[in-house]
Parts: sequence; C-alpha cells; structure tokens
Amino acid sequence: MPKRIQIPLQPLTSEGFSAYGEVIGCEDHDYFHINAAQTERYHDLALTQVDASAKLGISLFRNIILTELPCTIQMLERHPLGSQAFIPMQGQAFIIVVAPNLDENRPDLSKLQAFISHGAQGVNYRAGTWHHPLLTLEAPSLFAVVDRIGVGHNCDVFAFEDDTQVSII
Repeated sequence: MPKRIQIPLQPLTSEGFSAYGEVIGCEDHDYFHINAAQTERYHDLALTQVDASAKLGISLFRNIILTELPCTIQMLERHPLGSQAFIPMQGQAFIIVVAPNLDENRPDLSKLQAFISHGAQGVNYRAGTWHHPLLTLEAPSLFAVVDRIGVGHNCDVFAFEDDTQVSII
C-alpha cells in the first residue's frame, strides 16, 4: 500500500522555522537607525556557514515554473558544507519544505514541515538541513541566493521511495 504524507502549509515565522535556520525579514527582529535616522538596519539576521575550502557567494535564481497547490514533491536535498539563503527579490510568496535529519543519509519524513513566505521574508537553511528546491507561486520569480561556492561534494539528494507520496496542501 502506498505511503501518503500530507503536509499542511503554515505561516513562516522565526519561531516555527528555528530548527532549520533563520527567517530573513523585518518581522520579529530588532533594528537600529543609521544614515541620520533615515534607515532602519535589521542587523545580523542569518548566520552564514561555510567550510574553510570555500567562500560565500551571491547568485540569482530565476524560477520559471509556477507551483500550484496542492502539489506533490518527490525529493529533498541538503548542503552539508554550507548554509543556503533564499531572498525573494520581487515580493513573491513561496513555499518552504524542510525536514530534520533521521541519520547521516536521510531526512525524517515523519517530521516534514511546509511554510509559506508572504514575499517579504527569505530563509537561510543551516548547513545540512533537508529542504525542497524552490516552489514559487508566481513565475517567473527571482531570488538572491547566498551560499557556498567551492570544490567538494555539497549537495545530497534524497529521492522518496516509489510508494511514498508527499503532498503540500
């Protein structure tokens, strides 16, 4: 019999996402004024992680496929050597799917969570956090991505077994 897992979407909050990384946004964060009090600086919102053999880089990802709900996912990935941040550049909502490690080689599918960003929030996945690639509710969608640039294996992919169906509702 197929294994069916349904993951309800929940709002993206700093508290709800804290096991996986940080929410990048103005909500739930303190600020201080700079530039003659014309600007609020929300300082040090995410901890970037990278090993000694690499550097941090800023890239742009442009999603060209629209995600419609409910949707089915078939895999997760993780980056063991560095964190990875996604920051929407057009104020677009997007879906974040995460799971904790079950052991060194697989996510714990019984603890999958799905969050929705309202578009003024980004996320920073800690090194090793299992997550699904971008799922955007608008296409095309442009994201600034801050992640590890360097040599070495830094992307593990976990494909769900054929009898496992995971749906975001």
